[in-house]
Amino acid sequence: MSKPDEKDEEPSEMAAEEDEIEPKAEETSSEAVTTKEAEEESVETVPAAEEKEEEAEAPEEEIEVVEEKTYTISLRHAWVVTPRGKRAPRAVRDVRNFVSRHMKAEDVAISNEINSAIWSRSINKPPRKITVRAVKDKEGKVIVYPAKTA
Repeated sequence: MSKPDEKDEEPSEMAAEEDEIEPKAEETSSEAVTTKEAEEESVETVPAAEEKEEEAEAPEEEIEVVEEKTYTISLRHAWVVTPRGKRAPRAVRDVRNFVSRHMKAEDVAISNEINSAIWSRSINKPPRKITVRAVKDKEGKVIVYPAKTA
């Protein structure tokens, strides 16, 4: 007799479970709507991300260039005179001093590409020479970039 009672209880439990399932289905549909909205928003943000990338590249082009020169800088002094554990920082200082001397500017900024090129082989072995492109804007600030390869 306990078996039929269990069967009787099961349909009522199943009905209660179905009632619980239906609101979940509604929640799922509302979640699906919010997911679609999120996808639409992400689609809108993708062009914004591309614009940000373009803006990140654009400041180099937006600078009002007064003067632009390409130099090959010898970093021999960093190798010959400086102790092994201080060569890369010395090379960065040498690049900054060279550019400030030749472009007649006190404010010199070195780009991340040049810095990573100097530090590419660690502190002990900077490159022997490096070719750079120095760009001077109308305010007198000089930014050092890697030379454009032909």
